[in-house]
Amino acid sequence: MAQVSINSDLGEWGFSTDAGERARLLQSPCVDSDPKSEGEASPESLSRGTTSSFGAIFIVVNACLGAGLLNFPAAFSTAGGVAAGITLQMGMLVFIISGLVILAYCSQASNERTYQEVVWAVCGKLTGVLCEVSIAIYTFGTCIAFLIIIGDQQDKIIAVLAKEPEGAGGSPWYTDRKFTISLTAFLFILPLSIPREIGFQNFLSVVGTWYVTAIVIIKYIWPDKEMTPGDILTRPASWMAVFNAMPTICFGFQCHVSSVPIFNSMQQPEVKTWGGVVTAAMVIALAVYMGTGICGFLTFGASVDPDVLLSYPSNDVAVAVARAFIILSVLTSYSILHFCGRAVVEGLWLRYQEMPVEEDVGREQRRRVLQTVVWFLLTLLLALFIPDIGKVISVIGGLAACFIFVFPGLCLIQAKLSEMEEVKPASWWALVSYGVLLVTLGAFIFGQTTANAVFVDLLA
Repeated sequence: MAQVSINSDLGEWGFSTDAGERARLLQSPCVDSDPKSEGEASPESLSRGTTSSFGAIFIVVNACLGAGLLNFPAAFSTAGGVAAGITLQMGMLVFIISGLVILAYCSQASNERTYQEVVWAVCGKLTGVLCEVSIAIYTFGTCIAFLIIIGDQQDKIIAVLAKEPEGAGGSPWYTDRKFTISLTAFLFILPLSIPREIGFQNFLSVVGTWYVTAIVIIKYIWPDKEMTPGDILTRPASWMAVFNAMPTICFGFQCHVSSVPIFNSMQQPEVKTWGGVVTAAMVIALAVYMGTGICGFLTFGASVDPDVLLSYPSNDVAVAVARAFIILSVLTSYSILHFCGRAVVEGLWLRYQEMPVEEDVGREQRRRVLQTVVWFLLTLLLALFIPDIGKVISVIGGLAACFIFVFPGLCLIQAKLSEMEEVKPASWWALVSYGVLLVTLGAFIFGQTTANAVFVDLLA
């Protein structure tokens, strides 16, 4: 079967320390008109992987943690304080873990090895195409967020190097935000994005994420004298305020698209074992996000910036190191996410043309360069004119809710409906009802974020 894959060597996964695993494990879709059936599964596709349970926990944690970490203190502020933020995360964690288990169950039942292929096989062509389009949009939006993060951190670093006071005007043209983002993007991101294969590991994402968490906690315990917190909220302004924090949580915990290849790379790809793996991984991720969110919120209160590092003084050396780590990790993470989005777009195009990969090699390079340049220019243009990362994370967080809730819920419902000829016990109805609940919750979050992004900004 003709297939374009990002990383088909499952043996390498057990040694990966890439915090961008959410991207690297996003394999491009099969380009056949329909996913393979159970009888068509090749012996190779059913072979066991080499990743241990401990290694799988590590990879899932790295796939989960990322740039969304910077927005969690603001999410606690939006939710209405520490108690509301903790309650919201704990409640959503149950659904997040169950979605990962459902995907493993459906992957095992359908003999598919990637997220989009599972959705294709279980839910059909229409839902499968919708899933692939959602992945492309999600990776596109995340690339925009990465460029905004680069601009945010560069502004602070340049202010120190140029010895400019906070908020000073009349800066030289070469320190202008739009110029620095564009220069960095053209010099580093575009060259990394054009190659057909990705041959590097984003080790800095691992170090950067944990370092940011440590700095936020340390700065809360031993705060600088010039940092004065705003109002410390103790209750949400309204229930809708609590729901407005959900997209950030979804964006932070979204590792579901990567989870199916990780599950199939395990030495023992069993649903029960996988349940323990994802539970342990999500608890670790929860501790990191809570530590950053609580300490960052209590340090700055309601005045915390959507990117928590922007709330700290520019001349803080420890925070400047964190900013440098974030910039370096995001530079490579952009290329990884773009690579995944491009692979999905390529798969959709080849399927639409009903053309196997082998017959289209001659035009692949030209099409790849064109896709890369268009993707790069569009994300750069949008990043230059959307300076608030909070808005971008809110939108792509809504899409992340689809991967966490909607598609797993649909898979569960469809898998159970296929058993309708059998006697339906009480557990059957319970699982179908739970699938409906997941779809409803995900649709609510997606609808709310879409409405906020479209109507609120228009009214403003």
